[in-house]
Amino acid sequence: MKVAYIFTTQGHSVSYKLAKMILPQLENGAHGVQVVGMFFFEDNNYVLVKGDPIGERLAAVARAQSMLLMACDQCCYERHIADKLVDGAVIGCFPNLYKALATSMPDQVISL
Repeated sequence: MKVAYIFTTQGHSVSYKLAKMILPQLENGAHGVQVVGMFFFEDNNYVLVKGDPIGERLAAVARAQSMLLMACDQCCYERHIADKLVDGAVIGCFPNLYKALATSMPDQVISL
């Protein structure tokens, strides 16, 4: 099964659920599904800034597993981080997300 995650919730969405649960499973090949993409909103985008330990780990997994990492364009512009994202991460909006995932359509989309 293919899944995509959308990180919308502030707080523990990225620092706990992604960093402590999802990411270690992806790194160890034990997540149980193929993650085809992740889309980040609001302050969750800070995890994708170069140098962030979680973001750098995530970028390595994304490269190895051909996973899309997309940051909300407007969220990045408001935070002045659009040009500071980890290698491989892109910015965009829902139309960009739909287009990017069209070649590997997820069976499930999970919002956290």
